[in-house]
Amino acid sequence: MAQKTDPPANTLSEEPAWKQRAIERSTKAAKLRAEQRVERFLDAAQAIITEKGTTDFTVQEVVDRSRQSLRSFYQHFDGKHELLLALFEDALRRSADQIHAAAAGHTDPLLRLKVAVQLLFELCRPDPDAQRPLFTDFAPQLLLSHPTEVKVAHSPLLSLFTELMTEAEAAGELHPDAKPRRLAALTMQTVMFNAQAGGGAPEDGSDDAHVITADEVWEFCSQGFSRH
Repeated sequence: MAQKTDPPANTLSEEPAWKQRAIERSTKAAKLRAEQRVERFLDAAQAIITEKGTTDFTVQEVVDRSRQSLRSFYQHFDGKHELLLALFEDALRRSADQIHAAAAGHTDPLLRLKVAVQLLFELCRPDPDAQRPLFTDFAPQLLLSHPTEVKVAHSPLLSLFTELMTEAEAAGELHPDAKPRRLAALTMQTVMFNAQAGGGAPEDGSDDAHVITADEVWEFCSQGFSRH
């Protein structure tokens, strides 16, 4: 009597090809629907922020504006803080893209850095007409309460400034012992702090009492890393 042999183990564990395709198609469809729902929540929150000029709104307002359910909101966000964080990360990513595009219009590495520093300063400074409460209101609070999340959110900007510093180093524009990534982080922090602080000096009647400009911030930062 012939002895039965078991099929190879991998044959037993493999799903039929049709089932794999069906599962993959279903997963892609579910992912697309989730992405669309998230975008509707983000668009609704951004519209409310633009109208109010502040991040002072409720989750229910976002739900009503998006025409979705409260249950759906909490399926995608833990609460208002996580929603604001998503908007903040998205805004920083768009800012990084904007700065990259502006800097790309120049070939000189130091000039590219100058454009990046000055534009970052302008994007971060308080401006009632620009309606940027995510940067002027939410960001300072987030820095104190969730420093790790701030670090992650700033990753696109840090990568961009590190790239620009590395290019400047390769062109011999930085100090010989320069460390591009550390210089990028220090420069970013200096620029953003001065911008978010309002760019103003104490009104003590001295000659130094004036609003800090993007040119001054660049001069200060460049003296710290430029070899010239």
